[in-house]
Amino acid sequence: MIKKEPKVSIIMGVFNCEDTLVESIDSLLKQTFQDFNIIMCDDGSTDNTYIIANQYCERYPDKLILLKNSQNMGLNYTLNVCLEQSTGEYIARMDGDDISLPNRLKKQVEFLDKHNEFHIVSSAMIYFDEIGDWGVGKPCEYPQEKNFAKGTPFAHAPCMVRREAFEAVDGYTIHKRLLRVEDYHLWIKMYSKGFKGYNIQEPLYKMRDDRQAVKRRDIKSRLNEAYVKIIAIKELNLPIFNIFYAIRPIILALTPEVIYRKMHKYKLRVKEDTSRKVDK
Repeated sequence: MIKKEPKVSIIMGVFNCEDTLVESIDSLLKQTFQDFNIIMCDDGSTDNTYIIANQYCERYPDKLILLKNSQNMGLNYTLNVCLEQSTGEYIARMDGDDISLPNRLKKQVEFLDKHNEFHIVSSAMIYFDEIGDWGVGKPCEYPQEKNFAKGTPFAHAPCMVRREAFEAVDGYTIHKRLLRVEDYHLWIKMYSKGFKGYNIQEPLYKMRDDRQAVKRRDIKSRLNEAYVKIIAIKELNLPIFNIFYAIRPIILALTPEVIYRKMHKYKLRVKEDTSRKVDK
């Protein structure tokens, strides 16, 4: 009997997430849509992440595939390793510390099945921490090239993409200047090839994100963001005045921490206000 390939392959790069991986994988196994497999690659974890992932593979051998890097290589390299083993018509993402809501895959598959003009679909996200849900992201519904100047128009972790779009751009680009902005660069490559995307406005995914994320925005990450924004301006033929958006991350990197924290608190209030509106 010929084994049927899954409709969706979910690719996961996991690294030192032993405390959250069980909840993450369980959220996928509880999906209302079940025609998928999960391809995980451990990126050189130093905790029990690989052991936990392997236990799931032993319990669900037809559902999970586990790979392992010999050392920490970064998310772009790790996701390409997963892509090489994927066979699904659609490729979905998932992080080892997040949660997919039960209807996430069903709604994304239904959207791509009905809308051949789109190759990327992502969604709004709920932000949560150890205390609970604290905010909701509000993405642009129909991202256009002009939206790329300000930042990535798609949330990476909850995305689903047609295989042909990944193949057309040779997957993720591996470069040290693309660390933490590998998804932003991926969308630029896809849009430059004529592929388009859509954001479902209903939150289908919960991202674990602490309210002090400002601490993780070091100058190297800001420089990488500026670098990719310049690529967006060039590859998508955006007006030159958009160079301001490329300079902005560098300005933020040089902004005194006390001032930046005040700016960050304002953004948090916006997300929290949006969350209260969604709850109503």
